[in-house]
Amino acid sequence: MEKLRKVVNEIAYTTPLSQNLSKLSPLQCSLIPLLFLSSSFYTLALSLRHFLYRHRLFRQHRLPVPVISVGNMTWGGNGKTPMVEFMALWLANSGISPLILSRGYAGGDEAKMLQRRLLGRSAKIGVGANRAATAAHFFERYGYVDTGPATCLERLCFDQTRGSHLDVDEIGAVILDDGMQHRRLWRDLEIVMVNGLMPWGNCHLLPLGPLREPLTALRRADVAIVHHADLVLEQSLEDVELKMQEIKESLPIFFTRMAPSHFLEMENINSKMPLRSVCDKVVLCVSAIGFANAFVETIGRIGALYVDRLDFSDHHLFQAKDVEMIRMRLGKLQDKFGLKPVVVVTEKDYDRDPEILKNLDPFQVLILCSNLQFIPRDGRSEDSFKKLVKQLLEVKLSDGN
Repeated sequence: MEKLRKVVNEIAYTTPLSQNLSKLSPLQCSLIPLLFLSSSFYTLALSLRHFLYRHRLFRQHRLPVPVISVGNMTWGGNGKTPMVEFMALWLANSGISPLILSRGYAGGDEAKMLQRRLLGRSAKIGVGANRAATAAHFFERYGYVDTGPATCLERLCFDQTRGSHLDVDEIGAVILDDGMQHRRLWRDLEIVMVNGLMPWGNCHLLPLGPLREPLTALRRADVAIVHHADLVLEQSLEDVELKMQEIKESLPIFFTRMAPSHFLEMENINSKMPLRSVCDKVVLCVSAIGFANAFVETIGRIGALYVDRLDFSDHHLFQAKDVEMIRMRLGKLQDKFGLKPVVVVTEKDYDRDPEILKNLDPFQVLILCSNLQFIPRDGRSEDSFKKLVKQLLEVKLSDGN
C-alpha cells in the first residue's frame, strides 16, 4: 500500500501530465485510466454536493461564536497546521479562548502536536468527525462567550502580551482545522493555504491529481497564504499569485515560511538543542508528512555535511520493519562517510508515535522544531494580515453574514 501511494503521488505531481507520460513507469501509465475514471466520479459527486449546499438543500450549522476556517486546496504540505497554531496563539494572547476543531485523521497526529505546542494556553482542541457535535460538547463543558461583534473584535488587538496570562475558560472563537471542504459548519472567515513549492500539481482532482476541489473554489476564500515562499523562485511566486487573482481578483494574498528554531532530542524531549547541532554531520531525514521536500531542504540549509532522506506517505504509522529499513540506511551512510549519522524527524512524526523511533539507539534522533513566520512582501506582513482579519470579521459579523 505504501508503494502504491508513492506511485500515485508521483503521477499527481507530474506536470503537465499529458506531456510527460513518457517519464512515467509502465505501472503508472497503466493506473492512469483507472485514476481518471475515479477522478471523474469524484468530480461529479463534488459538483452535486456543492449544488446542494449552494441551493440550501444541505444546511450549514452555525455555532454561537465566530468561526475561522483554515484549509487547503491540495493534499499535504500546505502549512495548514502551523497556521492553525498561529491563529490559536493570536486569539489566546488577545484574551479569547479558541476551540480548535479537528477531524483527527489517521490517529490525530496533527491534533497531538497542537496539544503539545499549545500546552498552558487557553486553547482547547476537540477531535471528531462530527465537528458540530464536538463543538456542542465543549460548549456544554466550558461555556462560551456571548460575542456580539464588538466583544470579539475589541480583544483582537495587536498587543501580544495583553491576554497571554489570562485564565480564560469560556470559548470565544472556533478554528476549523482543515475546514475548506467541511461545508457542514458555517464559517465567518475562510483562510486557504497554498504550497508555494507545488501549488496545484498536475491540476487534476483526486485521485488523478492532488486537488481536493477545482481551483474555482478559491472564490470562497477570504484570504490566501502561499506557504514555503522562502524556497520558491520569485517568478514562480508571481505565477502563483497571478493564477489566484485570475480566479478572484480581490483575493488578499500573503506569504509565509517555516522558520527552524531548535531541535529536541528523542531521548530527552525537554532538552532543547541549537540548530548548529547538525552542522558538518551526516543526516538522514525520516518523515511521513505531506510534502517532505521543504523539510529536507531546510536541514540542508542549516549546514549538514550530507543529507539523505527516507520518505513515507502522509500520516504513515512507523512499524518495526520501517525501523529496520532506517537502520539499514544508517549503516550504509556510516560505512560511506566513516561518521555516525544523525536521524532528524519532524514534530508531526514524533507526536504520531513518540516511542517507535527510540528503537534506533545508538543512533541519535533529533526532532526539528519550527514556527510559521510571515514574509513581508509589497507591504503585506504579519501585522497587515492581523489587521485584515480583524476588518473582515468586523464586516461579516456586523452584517450578520
